[in-house]
Amino acid sequence: MANESTMVTSDKTAREIFEEVWANPARAKFGFGEKIAIVNVDPQKAYTRPDLFPKTAYITDPEQMEYVNEISSLARGKGLPVVWTHVAYMDNASDAGVWGTRTDTPDSLQNIKYGSERHEFDDRLTIEESVDAVYTKRMPSAFFETPLASFLTWHKVDTVVITGGSTSGCIRATAVDALSHGYRAIVPIECVADKHESYHFANLTDLQIKYADVVRVQEVIDQINAYKD
Repeated sequence: MANESTMVTSDKTAREIFEEVWANPARAKFGFGEKIAIVNVDPQKAYTRPDLFPKTAYITDPEQMEYVNEISSLARGKGLPVVWTHVAYMDNASDAGVWGTRTDTPDSLQNIKYGSERHEFDDRLTIEESVDAVYTKRMPSAFFETPLASFLTWHKVDTVVITGGSTSGCIRATAVDALSHGYRAIVPIECVADKHESYHFANLTDLQIKYADVVRVQEVIDQINAYKD
């Protein structure tokens, strides 16, 4: 009957489903375009240092920061744009909107304040503020109410490589907005992280099927090395 559910059910884990989708050779890719930008989304201590902030931070690939540094450095060396975002709010959190209304604890999103340790980028990262773009954002997507879209347009970018966290939150939101703005979105799997593997792999599946190419970081490295400026 037309009103019966057709939703697929499965006993497989989110990781197993992702690995099946990812391994499917028939799935077409968006591919890399003519010019790449690296967009590093919120690699700040609130999310990268569980030793300091165990309730909000997470590690998926232990080498994530090293990979982010590597592709950012390679891109910078080729004259390709590198962008960093981090989250912070006013002292009274009035710029957090409805997103800041669910909880109000020291670990709550809206209590990441400018200049605080939670706001700081991870110390392992190399950020060249003389040439890299650094933006504060307040909502999930790196595109929302930031200069990112106009910055990428000026630099004639058509492909964004998205790193950071969380996979299920700001990475997904940024990838969806990238697609919506007409960019090819590339997500190197070693460069994104989440709190739980279920959220991580379920959202990687959704990204791979709909909004982005999920690739090995080596593929990004190869593309940047092959770029002729």
